[in-house]
Amino acid sequence: MKKRRKRHSAEQIVKKLRDADVMLNSGKSLEEVLKMVEVSEATLARWRSKYGGMKSEEAKRLKDLEGENARLKRLLAEAELDKAMLKEALRGND
Repeated sequence: MKKRRKRHSAEQIVKKLRDADVMLNSGKSLEEVLKMVEVSEATLARWRSKYGGMKSEEAKRLKDLEGENARLKRLLAEAELDKAMLKEALRGND
């Protein structure tokens, strides 16, 4: 049976990273830590590169800003598409 993929909030990621660091520093093996925080080694490495050293408030703000940035990019793409369609329609009227 395949495990269902779980999405973590920015705060959860920061907490799991902090917990993993504490466990590693206390002498636990990487395999034990990965099992306890319930993520793969690749996921832990990806989280470290993105959220390493952040506080949970900073991580939440980063997630919020990334979401806002994606929304604005979508709006810009739609506006550019509308503009291109209008130009094409005007060209057809000549």
